[in-house]
Amino acid sequence: MITQAIPTTVPQRTATTRLSAAELAAFRAKGYHVVRGLFDPNHMERLAVETEGLHARMAAHAPEEVDVSWEEGLPDGRPPRIRQLMHSERVSPIIDTMSRSDEILDILEQLIGPDIYLFHSKLMMKAAHDGTFTPWHQDWGYWQYGNIQPSQVNCMLAIDAADEENGSIRFVDGSHLQGPVDHARFASSSFSIGLEGGLDAFPSTLLEFAPGDAVFFGPLVIHGSGPNASARDRRANTFAFDRCGNQKNGELPERMHRRGAR
Repeated sequence: MITQAIPTTVPQRTATTRLSAAELAAFRAKGYHVVRGLFDPNHMERLAVETEGLHARMAAHAPEEVDVSWEEGLPDGRPPRIRQLMHSERVSPIIDTMSRSDEILDILEQLIGPDIYLFHSKLMMKAAHDGTFTPWHQDWGYWQYGNIQPSQVNCMLAIDAADEENGSIRFVDGSHLQGPVDHARFASSSFSIGLEGGLDAFPSTLLEFAPGDAVFFGPLVIHGSGPNASARDRRANTFAFDRCGNQKNGELPERMHRRGAR
C-alpha cells in the first residue's frame, strides 16, 4: 500500500543551491531527497534527443565497454528498444558532462564528502506498455561486491515525466536505518536478486517527476517500481557515486574520478 505520493508541484528550487540543513536531515531520515529542476529544460531536451538516438546507435554497434539489455516484442510493434544501458556516460557526451557538473557534485559533496568518483552511470528506459515490475531491493545487494562500505549515493535524473501510470520509482521511507537485508535470488528476472513480494509488500512513497527533476538516495533504502501501463515511455539516468578509497579493486581509473583527491 502507498502511504503518500510526492507530486511534481513541489516549489522549484535553484539548482546550484546546496541542500539546506533541513533537506540534509530529511535525506538522513528517509534515505532519499528529491531536487526539482536540477537541470533546465534546454539540457533535458538535448538529452532526450540524444538518448532516443541511442536505440539505433547501439543496435548498429555497441562498444565493448557498455552493457546493453534490450526490450523485444513490444506490444506497439516498435523494433527492439534499450531497456538498460550500463556505463551510459561512455556513449553519451551529455550524460558524461552531467556526471561532472556542479549541479550534481555540489550536492554529492555534502552527502559523501569532497573526494568523489563515479561508480557507474546507468540509462534506464521503461517502454510504453512494458509490464516489467522492478522488485523491491537495496542497491547494496549488488554493490557490496565492488565496495567496502555502503557509502554510495545515487542521483536518478528523470528524462521523461514519471508518475504511477508509467511506473515511477517508490521508496520505503527510513528503511535504510535497518541496515543491509538478505535478498532472494530470482531465476528469471531482469533483476537477479531482490526482496520477495509485490508492490503492496511494504508501505511506500511514490515519487512523481518532471524532466530535469532528480532524486538522491543511498544504497540501503528499499525501492522498486511498477510496470509502465501507459502509452508513454519513461526514461531516467542513474548516476551512482562513491567516496574515493571505498572501492575494492585498487587504484581508481582517472576516467572515473570526478572531484577532490583520488
